[in-house]
Amino acid sequence: MAAAARSLCLSPSAIAQQLHALERDLGAPLIVRVGRTMRMTEQGGMILDHARQLLRDAADLRSIANDGALRGELRLGACTTPLIGMLPEILARVCEKLPQITVHIHSASSSQLYREVEVGNLDAAFVLEAPFPLPKTCEWTMLREELLIVLAPRTMAGSDAHTLLREQPFIRYDRNQWGGRSAEQYLRAASIIPRERFELNALNPIAVMVGRGLGVSLVPDWAPPWPEGLEIARLSLPKRCVARRIGIVWSLASVRKRLVAVLREESEKALDRRSA
Repeated sequence: MAAAARSLCLSPSAIAQQLHALERDLGAPLIVRVGRTMRMTEQGGMILDHARQLLRDAADLRSIANDGALRGELRLGACTTPLIGMLPEILARVCEKLPQITVHIHSASSSQLYREVEVGNLDAAFVLEAPFPLPKTCEWTMLREELLIVLAPRTMAGSDAHTLLREQPFIRYDRNQWGGRSAEQYLRAASIIPRERFELNALNPIAVMVGRGLGVSLVPDWAPPWPEGLEIARLSLPKRCVARRIGIVWSLASVRKRLVAVLREESEKALDRRSA
């Protein structure tokens, strides 16, 4: 209650009065006091998402009514790698160009984010390229292409990549991940049967485990930041192999299509500067 009062520049009693008035209008309690804290009731939890949607819709109405100004809330999604390695720099550029916008970011897997964009819950998302055709209501453009590499302890930097994959304990990138599937396909094509020791779905922990000498791994060459202090080598494969492509998917039906256009433009500029 006190935090809400500070945010709205009102007194806590004024916030309480507004909540009580809302409860009377709705005919249901929304919050209840438990000891010295306030908790949401079941009814309050049920209407919360709808209330947030009403606020987003109100922001959209302002954006549509003031068509000359780019403002409103941009709803974005991002899977783990671009969320850490790409999105902060891109958002810094977007917010500098559009200081009046607010951005809501939802983190999930690429497959989940595609669905959220398709049904209109998100305006755009930074995702891996989908292994399936997109609906006509969505478009995708590539921002970054990541090759498969072998991660090995630094003491093995001069070794042959295929020999390491055959002879050293293997830390597998989860086969249920889209990037992990490309590693599995490469191993099969090269007739390599690794000595599997671990399998997990997070790239940074894989790098740390390799640095501790627990094995080698076959992973996408993902964007920094990487964990600090790693004693690892990144070895190229004999044959160039694309592990995954990262880009933006967006909804053609979004009322914030001009905001999305700025996001795409600044994303491409940020990636061009990084690769220069």
